[in-house]
Amino acid sequence: MQKQYKKVVLAYSGGLDTSVIIPWLKEHYGCEVIAVAANVGQGDFELEGLEEKAIKTGASKCYIEDLTKEFVEDFIVPTLKAGAVYEGKYLLGTSFARPIIAKRLVEIAKKEGADAIVHGCTGKGNDQVRFELTIKAFAPTMDIIAPWRFWELDSREKEIAYAEEHNIPLKINRETNYSKDKNLWHLSHEGLDLEDPANEPLYDQILEMGVTPEKAPDVPTYVTIGFDKGTPVSVDGVKMTPVEILTKLNELGGANGVGIVDMVENRLVGMKSRGVYETPGGSILYFAHQSLEEICLDKETQHYKMQMAIKFSELVYNGLWYTPLREAMSAFVDSTQQTVTGEVKLKLYKGNIMNAGMTSPYSLYSEEIATFGEDNVYDQADSAGFINLFGLPLKVKALLDEKKIK
Repeated sequence: MQKQYKKVVLAYSGGLDTSVIIPWLKEHYGCEVIAVAANVGQGDFELEGLEEKAIKTGASKCYIEDLTKEFVEDFIVPTLKAGAVYEGKYLLGTSFARPIIAKRLVEIAKKEGADAIVHGCTGKGNDQVRFELTIKAFAPTMDIIAPWRFWELDSREKEIAYAEEHNIPLKINRETNYSKDKNLWHLSHEGLDLEDPANEPLYDQILEMGVTPEKAPDVPTYVTIGFDKGTPVSVDGVKMTPVEILTKLNELGGANGVGIVDMVENRLVGMKSRGVYETPGGSILYFAHQSLEEICLDKETQHYKMQMAIKFSELVYNGLWYTPLREAMSAFVDSTQQTVTGEVKLKLYKGNIMNAGMTSPYSLYSEEIATFGEDNVYDQADSAGFINLFGLPLKVKALLDEKKIK
């Protein structure tokens, strides 16, 4: 017998999945549905009319929570400082947006006395894991309903047909039915022609945050980003909040065709998935931050941090944000960032990001030591002894090999 619920809280975006879930829940459970939409910087277009739409399709109320500041400062910035990039390409735009949304869902579910939390993630995707692990972290006994695992609407085409039958307004149709996720950090595109890796993306049709490199200006754009202990604090000398900085860099990066990634990634659930990501401002920040670390971190710390960044990216991708390991890694990262302060000047040109100079009061770079000219601080004769000791294991093995040959 199907378990019944009196009141549920739904993670609501107004997209295809969550639009049809409200009437579907009422049909199958007869329960009160409270919609919760999270503003993580996706823009007014996606949030416009959301509350009215939720109520019209059957929700008893709709929360629209502005989480943008917390999202940028508590999720994006720590991941940026860690230098975490999943599989060398993906800047984790959807991944670190899910935990903050799920945490707020739990808070509202407890406030409203809900029996369960509902999400519209598919059984093939990563988001189901990210949502549910966070829910378990903050409400371990809360029931979770995931209709995609068992309902009859087992394709996006069937969902659209259901929406049409129930007069549910959609901002997509069968021809523009890409699966998208947008926030202040990025915009992702999946589905349709992108499901075949042999197809070149229809960039002119799908890009929303910027233009292709071919359509970018024929003259470069210069921008200077200031950091304080690894956190971005200014653009072109003007102090800004992280939200303002990201908004500004999205504009500059998008206009110059920066941050477009086409990749086939390994999903947590085992399959490979092809997606196109737009991350203009984020790509600029990653490039600038890594460049500043090159002069501010010592070799051993820099190299170890690079190794750790791979694991950090996997934790974020896999929905393990609220875990002791991620928190411990962030503590290590914060320790390394104490001297990552300074300014990085970049040149943006037709999809490219190039260094145009950087300075830091904590720079470990010494022109006097590194120079090819005459200097009085480095005795080049010292290198002979260093090489003899560094190469001693090779020499010992070579001598042993010679004895074996004889």
